[in-house]
Amino acid sequence: MDLYSGHINKLIDELSGLPGIGSKSAQRLAFHLINMPKDKVARLAKVIIEAKENVRYCKECFTLTDNELCPVCANEKRDHSTIMVVENTRDLAAYEKTGKYEGIYHVLHGAISPMLGIGPGDIRLKELITRLEGNVSEVIIATNSSLEGETTAMYISKLIKPTGIKVTRIASGVPVGGDLEYIDEVTLLRALEGRVEI
Repeated sequence: MDLYSGHINKLIDELSGLPGIGSKSAQRLAFHLINMPKDKVARLAKVIIEAKENVRYCKECFTLTDNELCPVCANEKRDHSTIMVVENTRDLAAYEKTGKYEGIYHVLHGAISPMLGIGPGDIRLKELITRLEGNVSEVIIATNSSLEGETTAMYISKLIKPTGIKVTRIASGVPVGGDLEYIDEVTLLRALEGRVEI
């Protein structure tokens, strides 16, 4: 038996389809939205639609942005000869919060996982190799410390080693199985400073 009317149920169903939102959270959000003033709901809906229509990938690093280049790639003060490779935009944001990394990034949008059918061609590796044709002196691999992250790191290392570009891996201050987006800035900074050549 449905507790709520059709519109409320539809709203709860849509909200519970979002990552990290269970049925109870979806109910709370649904009731909050229903009780919000109509103009605020309209503004929220407009912002969501505008983001969907205008956000794209940075043409250099492939993070999400609403410009051709993201703020990091567009910043001429950054060290464009050092590229940190991360799995997703959330990992990039986690490192940016440290305020200490001055290079640029490359976002893979995933990691190699044969179990899930994700191979090297399914993530942004070709684009990374193309970027290495420029003036790059170091590639820092900052993939997660999971089996997939380690597999991806080793694969990238084997691709880059023959070019003579220095390849390093963030230190294991990041716990095995931990996702970068949930790790505090101090741990991330220590992992970056303690990186080793692979």
